[in-house]
Amino acid sequence: MSIISSLPPKFIEKANELDIRPEDISESYVTGSGKGGQKVNKTSSCVMLKHLPTGTVVKCQRHREQSSNRISAYKLLILKIEDQVKGAKSERAQKIFKLRKQKKRRSVRAKEKMLKDKAHRGELKKHRGEVRLNSSD
Repeated sequence: MSIISSLPPKFIEKANELDIRPEDISESYVTGSGKGGQKVNKTSSCVMLKHLPTGTVVKCQRHREQSSNRISAYKLLILKIEDQVKGAKSERAQKIFKLRKQKKRRSVRAKEKMLKDKAHRGELKKHRGEVRLNSSD
C-alpha cells in the first residue's frame, strides 16, 4: 500500500507504519507566491496536501516542477504526521535533541576556556610591579 511510487522506500515504510492511506489525503494545486515573478504566479506548481483524519496541512513550493513539489510535499506530510504521532520519539525530534545537546556541550567548553584565559590574564596583572614616578624634579 504505497502512496506514491516515486517516494523513497524509507518514506513509504514510514507511511505504512503510521497508517497513512492515499484516500485520506486530499491534493490541490495552487499558484505560487513570493519570489519568482510572473512565471510563478501563472503556473499551479505549488502543491497543497491535507491529511483528513489529523487535519494536517502541508504546502510545498520549493521546486519549479509540480511533480517535484508533490514528492517534497508528501515527504513533509509524512514527517509532520510522525512528529504528531510519536512526539519526542520521532527521528526528527531525536536529531534536534542531539544537536541541541552537542551545542550545549560546546558552549560549556567555550565558557570554561574563556574563564581560564581570564584567570590567566588576572595572574599576569597581579605579578606586575608597581609603577613608581620619579619625583626628583
